[in-house]
Amino acid sequence: MAIVNITPDSFSDGGRFFSPEAAVRHGLDLLDQGAGILDLGAESTRPGAVPVTAGEEQARLLPVLEALHRERPTAVLSVDTYHASTAEYALAGGAEILNDVSGLLWDSAMPAVVAQHRPGLVLMHTRGTPQTWSTLPALPHSEVAALVGRDLRLRLAAAEHAGVPRENIALDPGFGFGKRGAENYALLAGLGELRAFRLPIVAGISRKGFLAQTVDAALPGHARSAVAATRGYPTLAANVAAILAGAHLLRVHDAAAAAEAAAVADALLAEL
Repeated sequence: MAIVNITPDSFSDGGRFFSPEAAVRHGLDLLDQGAGILDLGAESTRPGAVPVTAGEEQARLLPVLEALHRERPTAVLSVDTYHASTAEYALAGGAEILNDVSGLLWDSAMPAVVAQHRPGLVLMHTRGTPQTWSTLPALPHSEVAALVGRDLRLRLAAAEHAGVPRENIALDPGFGFGKRGAENYALLAGLGELRAFRLPIVAGISRKGFLAQTVDAALPGHARSAVAATRGYPTLAANVAAILAGAHLLRVHDAAAAAEAAAVADALLAEL
């Protein structure tokens, strides 16, 4: 699942693909690199991000979605949104998957939209909001995975109660979304606990800040790679770890590198 950020302020590549033309070119490049899904997002949810209106989100998103659907009508398109009105427009414009980082919590109309149209749904776990993450109390590492599992169970039950078919749902533990620093490693180490749901598991670890913190603490500046600023190598390591721990789908910025790393992880899993 390759990321197309149509935003000026995303933490990794904000502004690089903000124009519709640049976003469409980038999406097509990612498909050519082997991405199985394109995940289009028009509102940053980085820590401290300022929310945008649904109207602004749609003005950024819909021209790109429609162009990609026109250029590659068989491509699987996902939309990263928690706004029900954006979801409605996106599904009408060719999206097949909704990726709701709030787990259907931030817009009370979203469950009904998903139940009516029955797209694929990535149901993600988050604590708080981007504006409150820096103030959240620390989590004991031994409790992180269990907390995420309990909360996802509640969100899954709410989705099913609203009429969302269980077979349409994938679960995302929400790396970085209300988990800080090494709490994310505790979550990664306990990712296998989500297998009990018997649903696809999505891992969105690509270029997250906790990876950079690890490298900064472990290596002096002169020992870091030339691509350290992109967090590319730590991302590959984390993606392989996620696959070995049970992830079925990787949400990534670099589709080609992720596909190569996944091939090696899959080959190892086949022998276990």
